Amino acid sequence: MLEIRDVTKRYNMKKALDNVSLTLRPGELVGLFGENGAGKSTLMKSILGFVSYTGSITLDGERITAKNIARLSYATSEHSFFPDLSPAGHAQFYAEQFPNFNRKRFDVLMDFFGLPRGGAARKLSTGQKNRFEAVLALSQGADYILMDEPFAGNDIFNREDFYKVLLGILGEHETVLLSTHLIEEVSGFIGRAVLIHQGRICGDVSMSELEERGESLVEYVKREWNYRADRIARAIDELSE
Repeated sequence: MLEIRDVTKRYNMKKALDNVSLTLRPGELVGLFGENGAGKSTLMKSILGFVSYTGSITLDGERITAKNIARLSYATSEHSFFPDLSPAGHAQFYAEQFPNFNRKRFDVLMDFFGLPRGGAARKLSTGQKNRFEAVLALSQGADYILMDEPFAGNDIFNREDFYKVLLGILGEHETVLLSTHLIEEVSGFIGRAVLIHQGRICGDVSMSELEERGESLVEYVKREWNYRADRIARAIDELSE
């Protein structure tokens, strides 16, 4: 279990995370939703130890250190792979560094997404780079897979294929925390939705709860964010005056 307790992160005087507490259990597929600057990326980077913070983050009761960091993987559209190394070279490197690296999953996903094995990774298109980063994160052998906007540069068909493949390959012990703005698009694939607004968790609900209430994920998000549907009409009216 990944437990985040009372985590606060400041950038100068601004709080990027404000007393955030969240628990991720084995086998969950969780969507993390929030506007730009809400704290989604900062939360993931805090979990991975990329930024300092106050509070505590533990994995099965232990602090995340070099001893257990391999149980976490990360895919980001910022691209964290080695730009001059080929995809095949990455597979070899991951196999040497991560004892649970799943070479079969790597090969199947590379073929599924039509990604080349040769050539420098930096020569891939933006969409290919993002798919490649997702392949690495999913093949590392981690128990907790953090994915921060992994779909940038990919069309709707590649994204839909990715969701379906994700549901089909994940083991019962694998947990995915997926940060995306594509709320409606992923609503049929995630099991739980966590909302973050101005650095605070403002919503946490299972999709089964929403189904029982007859409420869509988009409706839930709008309600929790106090979305004003009339603001568009008011803006148009003001411009028309």
